[in-house]
Amino acid sequence: MSSARQQTWSAAGYDENARFVSDLGGEILRWLAPQPGERILDLGCGDGALTAKLIEAGADVVGVDASEQLLEAARQRGLDARLMDGEALTFDSEFDAVFSNAALHWMTQPQAVIDGVKRALKLGGRFVAEFGGHGNVSAIVTAMRSAAVVFKGEASLAGPWFYPTDADYAAMLEASGFTVRRAGLFYRPTPLKTGIEGWLMTFRKAFFEQYDVMARDAVVEHVVNLLRPTLQNARGEWLADYVRLRVDAVLPQP
Repeated sequence: MSSARQQTWSAAGYDENARFVSDLGGEILRWLAPQPGERILDLGCGDGALTAKLIEAGADVVGVDASEQLLEAARQRGLDARLMDGEALTFDSEFDAVFSNAALHWMTQPQAVIDGVKRALKLGGRFVAEFGGHGNVSAIVTAMRSAAVVFKGEASLAGPWFYPTDADYAAMLEASGFTVRRAGLFYRPTPLKTGIEGWLMTFRKAFFEQYDVMARDAVVEHVVNLLRPTLQNARGEWLADYVRLRVDAVLPQP
């Protein structure tokens, strides 16, 4: 019941409530610096908005994701988008780079992900990623956990993600044979154009769906009321309390 894999996606809902995910991907794309002719794996490509930018840079790109709904949206962009578990990648020494944006925190077996990335890369290849880091959406998770206590729900559904510190994740990469060139956490309050409820229903639908329809509105109201003093500004705008981790690592030549 507590698994993050209960998360499901609607391409239309994602486009409406989560477009900021790809819109804010410019800096990690600059870290990647894709080159013409490179073969790149986009791990957790979603609907392919950033995958398309890699192709525009001249790269040969394969996108993989665990959501068939999002993959269909990616294929409609004309992309090579494949259904694959990020914790069980099947590629072997074929990519110059593995890129990932806002996906790795959904994969709660990080060592399996790192092992798959290592297998997928050619020697000398690089792994560049941005995802949720330690402290990400901590206020939002705390509010949902409060609701779980008050409304007798499963609290683990409030925060099923993997949010490491930069030091811990760098250590995992180094222990797996990567050289970490740079890694860091940064706080990025993120405007939510459709409000906090849109975020909650997009990213934590599984938490609220544990309640029957009669109780659900009260649960949402409880969470929103707890968050309003912290995450809603004087103009009525909502900002999610995001903390992101960026990492740039390379698989050295022998």
